[in-house]
Amino acid sequence: MSMISGIQGQLLEVTVVSCNKLKDTEWISRQDPYVCLEYGSIKFRTRTCTDGGKNPTFQEKFVFTLIEGLREINVVVWNSNTLSYDDFIGSGKIQLHKVLSQGYDDTAWPIQTKTGRHAGEVRLIMHYANANKPATGYAPSAPPYAAPQPQAPMYSVPPPHLASYPPAAAYQTPSPYPSYPPHSVAYPPTPYPPPQTTAYPPAYPPPSAYPPVSYPPPSQDYSYPPGPYQGTYPPRPY
Repeated sequence: MSMISGIQGQLLEVTVVSCNKLKDTEWISRQDPYVCLEYGSIKFRTRTCTDGGKNPTFQEKFVFTLIEGLREINVVVWNSNTLSYDDFIGSGKIQLHKVLSQGYDDTAWPIQTKTGRHAGEVRLIMHYANANKPATGYAPSAPPYAAPQPQAPMYSVPPPHLASYPPAAAYQTPSPYPSYPPHSVAYPPTPYPPPQTTAYPPAYPPPSAYPPVSYPPPSQDYSYPPGPYQGTYPPRPY
C-alpha cells in the first residue's frame, strides 16, 4: 500500500530552474523559450527568456494546490514569436511520487517533440513540506534506547589555580641601575653666575651724531668766451 496519502489541499512548491539542450526552432536568430506548467485546472507560465537559445534560465517559483489522486504535472516548452504563432519545442510529464514521499526533488525531466523525438530537458526543484517519513523500529535483539542522564559539569566555578597566585603587581624585580631621585627633590645651585643682562653700546652712533658736511661752490667759470660778433653773424661772401 502506498505511504502517500492525504495530499488534498496541501501545497507543492515548484521552481522552474532552466532548460538544457532544447531543440532549436530558429534558423537565423536565437530562440526565445518559455515554460508552461499544468496541474489539473491550474496553469502557470514563466517569463520569456529572450535570446535564451538552447539553454535558457528562468529561476521562477510557483505554488500548486495538490489534488488527491493526481500525481503528475504536464510541462510544455514554447518558442515565443512576435509576428507569427509560437513554435512548439517539446512537452513531458513530471512525476510527483518522489517529492511527495521524500519532500524534495531536483530532477531534470526530458521533453519530446510531437513525433516522440528528444527535444531537451527541463530542470525543476520541487518542495513538499508534508512529506511522509518512513516509520522506523528497533530490531528484536537490540535493547531499548535509554536517554543519557544529564551530568554535572566538571567545574561549577572557575578552576581554583587561577586565584591561588598573588597578583603580578605584588612582585618587584630589582633594577641593576641606580634609581634617580624624584623630580620633587631640589638640585644644588650651579656654581656659574647667571648671565649678565647689561646691554651692549650700539656699534654705530645714531645718524644725528655726525656733523653735516658742506661743500664750497666751484671757483672756476666754465662758460665759453663771447664770440667776435655779439648777436650777429658775419656777412656771407659772394
